[in-house]
Amino acid sequence: MKNQRLYKPGRLIMRRQDREITDINAKLNIIKKCKVCRIGLSENDTAYIVPLNYGYSFEKNILTLFFHSAPEGKKIDIIKNNNKACFEIECDTKLIVAEKACDYGYAYKSIIGFGKIYFLEHLAEKIDGLNKIMKHQVEKENIQGFTNGGLDQVLVFKMIVDKFTGKQKEFPA
Repeated sequence: MKNQRLYKPGRLIMRRQDREITDINAKLNIIKKCKVCRIGLSENDTAYIVPLNYGYSFEKNILTLFFHSAPEGKKIDIIKNNNKACFEIECDTKLIVAEKACDYGYAYKSIIGFGKIYFLEHLAEKIDGLNKIMKHQVEKENIQGFTNGGLDQVLVFKMIVDKFTGKQKEFPA
């Protein structure tokens, strides 16, 4: 089969390599600019996708995404049974209008990757994760005012990313 070359364990291979973003700083700039991350989960051979606000860190060449949620619900139940996940982030989207329908398209920048999700149990980890989310979403660091009652009502989790790639299509000049 022709498409078997597109994926090899441990590595993502892109069909449109002319659109691949290989520079790590360019990929991190997309992650920094975008505000919503969709995580893809799987339960009993059924896909489940949910959009979430996020924060991130990139330390020692490891990308970690941070999320918060209510402590119960479908996504939490799925993660408890299968912590393997994928994610997608995109921004700078714009419709490319053309004369012919087949020539329409979209300009975009995106990041897609795979990893495992872990729940943050300790208070200091939860606060750190929430601070990373706040830093990314509103550009404020070390937010004060997290109360024990409030922290008990929120679930904070992280995805340690095994691999990710970036792709873009520029808007024509």
